[in-house]
Amino acid sequence: MKFNFGEPNAVAIGCFVLVVMLTFAVTWFVSRKQQQSAGSYYTGGGGISGFQNGLALAGDYMSAASFLGISGMVALQGFDGMIYAVGWLVGWPALMFLIAEPLRNLGKYSFADVVASRLKQGPIRTASAITGLMVVISYTVAQMVGSGKLIELMFGIPYTMAEIIVGTVMLMYVIFGGMLATTWVQIIKACLLLFGVTVLAILALSKFGFSPSNLYGAVETQIGAEMFRPGGLVKSPVEAVSLGLALMLGLLGLPHILMRFFTVPDAKEARKSVVYATTFIGYFYLIIPIVGFAAVVLMGKEAIMAVGSGGNMAAPMLAQLVGGTPFLGFISAVAFATILAVVAGLALAASAALANDLYISTFKKGQADDSEKLKAARVATIIYGVVAVGLGILFKGQNVAFLVALAFSIAASSNFPALFLSIVWKKFSTTGAVMGILFGGLSAMVLIIISPTVWVELLGNETALFPYKFPTVVSLPLAFIGSWIGSIMVPDLEAQEKFEEQKIRTYLGVGADSASDH
Repeated sequence: MKFNFGEPNAVAIGCFVLVVMLTFAVTWFVSRKQQQSAGSYYTGGGGISGFQNGLALAGDYMSAASFLGISGMVALQGFDGMIYAVGWLVGWPALMFLIAEPLRNLGKYSFADVVASRLKQGPIRTASAITGLMVVISYTVAQMVGSGKLIELMFGIPYTMAEIIVGTVMLMYVIFGGMLATTWVQIIKACLLLFGVTVLAILALSKFGFSPSNLYGAVETQIGAEMFRPGGLVKSPVEAVSLGLALMLGLLGLPHILMRFFTVPDAKEARKSVVYATTFIGYFYLIIPIVGFAAVVLMGKEAIMAVGSGGNMAAPMLAQLVGGTPFLGFISAVAFATILAVVAGLALAASAALANDLYISTFKKGQADDSEKLKAARVATIIYGVVAVGLGILFKGQNVAFLVALAFSIAASSNFPALFLSIVWKKFSTTGAVMGILFGGLSAMVLIIISPTVWVELLGNETALFPYKFPTVVSLPLAFIGSWIGSIMVPDLEAQEKFEEQKIRTYLGVGADSASDH
């Protein structure tokens, strides 16, 4: 079968334009209703329901790595690809029981607002902004490279132009519509993605008599039983534990996911958001392996790898095979919307770290009116957009898998321990929080650089200085140890006195800000 990727496709371009125009129309309509304030920019006014926020959370989380990456990974690696799907899913119950409700009761705009609520603002915001930006930029570059490659292949335009288009469209969503427009873009994208993947799985199963058993039997017969055994990607039990910790706890520290809990009116809606999001995401990860296995049976590994060695184009190729060019155009438009929506959410998180945590809170000591806060937020978004496009062009053709690993590992190792300890540990001090955030974030970054992924595969050295691809099994304990040492060596008595007051607010919501009055 011949795949015409890289040549202009009128149907695909038509679907792309339709999706972009639809989301632009929503952004324009929503921006007319949104209040012009920093609170509305970051929280959407706090009037989003649990169901809407659940769909938006699902839209934020089901990224290109999930849609294109897992289907391709299952097609090429089989069982180990499914480990990623399960790992990304199991963090959601922990998010609901440990983080969602306390976060909504304590926070205003960002992860730093929560950690700094009973500690000293300046050091906490500076440290958390550094690691928060490391997480967001690592995650962003992977999305930008994926989107640039997709647009280049599908529409036959130069890679640099594709990156500029993605960055421009993303900036227009975020600057003019803020969190409210971004939320509706996420909702549209989540509905399109769930619909598209469902149709793709049904069309693929129609080739096997609508029976998953027949599909898996065909995989075993044509490809081999090794597709259902572990070992393709994860080589040892320690690495499996490290990967699991990164995927599960990384979710609990991703800034753009945590920000979404400030868009709902109260803690009850925050819990409902997670229930709905878990349902949608669980359904998605349940059917995405069907797409990967069907792709490898119907097309073979060689055909998939001929288009891209990572297998990321397996889903669009399968769409063309089972649904023709129109369906290929629809699926490619959905993939583009998926990437765009995730990058828009990341832009808001980066803006909060740059404008709210660094500029307003640290440099201006909070002395800024609402107009200046809003202007700072929009300027920070533009800076982030330019940097994202530049890094996307710089990393062209690179294996960016390590950047996703880095984002999840830093989030799991720096943000999660500080967030968790600030909620549950009375003796947690400012020094402990700063040491924990920096120990976890910096150790994760250094260990990734000397791991096999970067030290051997990217830099060409013979052996890695650190043996595992994921550093969480080391960097996470380092973060907790740093937090404990700092808190014991430099106790914060004022923070300990505030703990009881904060505990009532954390678990009962007494004194929690209304979301629309941040």
